[in-house]
Formats: sequence, structure tokens, C-alpha cells
Amino acid sequence: MSTVIERLPPGARVAVVRIRSLGDCVLTTPALALLKQARPDLEIAVVVEDAFTGVFTGNPDIERILVPAASEIHKWRPHLTLNLHGGGRSIRLTLAARSALRAGFGHFRLQSIYNIRIPRAQEILGVDRKVHTAEHLASAMFYLGVPQCEIPRARLFARSRPRVRPYAVLHPLASAPDKTWPADHFLDVAKHIEDQHGLEPVFIGAAAENLEPFRAYSCVQGANLEDVKSLLLGASLFIGNDSGPAHMAAAFGLPLVVLFGSSDSEIWHPWRAEAVVLSDPGGIQSIRVAEMIEAIQKLPVQAPESK
Repeated sequence: MSTVIERLPPGARVAVVRIRSLGDCVLTTPALALLKQARPDLEIAVVVEDAFTGVFTGNPDIERILVPAASEIHKWRPHLTLNLHGGGRSIRLTLAARSALRAGFGHFRLQSIYNIRIPRAQEILGVDRKVHTAEHLASAMFYLGVPQCEIPRARLFARSRPRVRPYAVLHPLASAPDKTWPADHFLDVAKHIEDQHGLEPVFIGAAAENLEPFRAYSCVQGANLEDVKSLLLGASLFIGNDSGPAHMAAAFGLPLVVLFGSSDSEIWHPWRAEAVVLSDPGGIQSIRVAEMIEAIQKLPVQAPESK
């Protein structure tokens, strides 16, 4: 029996409904790379909100980026629509595409709209354990007919913008207090990497986030994803809470230390990166600065003269 991707005609269009969330978008790129590798002739579009299009710009695996509007996906006329999001809006978009083939995970609501129902990643991969988000998303491609193989690192593309001094990027904020390491700990670490590693600390944050405690150092606030990508591309080290920027840093192959609070590090740790994950049964606030400094020592942080 032929697989789904074998049934697609030459040059077929595939719409991947992703919609939002920075980390999820970054971790979708390995799955897209696998699909394109298996069928280079396919034209792949990603349906995503404007705030996250920067994750996919410049990616040769992607033919088009579509705004999440019913008229846009319908006009593109995909042969296959793959819903990786699962919410109500993504269901409406999947229906609006009017594709002959509509795929979604088996745990999604309204299973009747899909004629391809993707089982649990564990079943597809033949494992009995928690799976990483990158594995979960890639498993959809394996189910559609991509030959099972090693899942690659996430892929981001950026233009280099050199800075005068070698630098480290620190992301000290997160979506909730139980995912946020104390600001004074980040300041202690910033002093350490400047004094001991010769790296300029550069703090990043969204426009609505408070970077005031870190103003003694360079701060990049409210930058668009293109600028954040360029900043990460040239960095020597990333330190931050579990967050979208951490997944971006991993995609660029940076050595990084990521602090975990309430999130499950087995599912969300940096994918295929030189990384140290720090957590504590007492919560993220209980992680000591000394543990962070020890973690940095384990990483292949390049000295300024060799950068």
C-alpha cells in the first residue's frame, strides 16, 4: 500500500498549519526538512501568525509563508493540509483549504475532519518513553511516508551582523514566575562571563518585558525575529530560562545553559545542541549561581581570540 507522500503528484502543494508559539515553530523546522528531503519536488507552505514568520524566512525547505486566514490557504489550494496546531482556529483553516488529504494527530478534536489520523509519536517511533517535541512533530512526517531516520537539528537562517566585541546572549525572562530565574542571579552570571570569559553580556527581551534590572549591560528589547536571529548567529554563548529564544540558540548550534522550572525538560530541552539543562526539585528559584557557573565551564565556549 502506498504512503501518503507517494500518493502526492509531482510538485504537489503541502500546507503545514502551525499558527504560533516561538519554540513550537522552531521545533517544526526539523520535520519540514525531513519532508523536503524525502520529496524535494513538493511546494511547502507554513501557515503562521506574522509575529513568528521570522522563524521560517530564508528557509529553503519552504516555498511560501501564509497568514492564518481562510481565504489565503484556500487560494493556495494545497493537495495536503497537515494540522500541527490542533486548536479551533487551525481546524477552521484545515477545512478552508479544501484539500483532498487532511492530516492531524489522533488526539486532536473533531477527528471527523481528517482523512489521515496520525497516531501517538511513541507508536510511530516504536518507543515507550516521553518524546521530545521535535520527535513528536517529526513523527507526523514518518507516518506520512518519510523514511524513518535521525531527526536533524532545527534550522534557522539569518544575516550576520558583526559586533565589535565577542558576546553572550542572556534571556532572563519567561512567561511565568515559576519559569523565571531571579534577576540578581543573572547579573552575577553576567559579571562572571565578562570577567572570566571576556564576553560582553547582551540581555534580550520582548517589548512588554522589564529589562530595567539589567540596564548596566547592553540590552536588546522588542527586536523583531530577524534581528534576534542575527544576534544569536554571532554569539559565543546563550544563557536563559526555558523559552523560545533558547530553541533559537540551539538551532544556531550555540553552546547554551537553560534553566527549567515548571516545564518538562525531557519534552522541551534544547534539541541536538551543546547544552546543559539546570533544574531543581525546589523550583527554578532554588538553582544556585554556582551551578550555573559550573555548567558554563562544561561548555565549549570559544575564547575571544578564536571566535
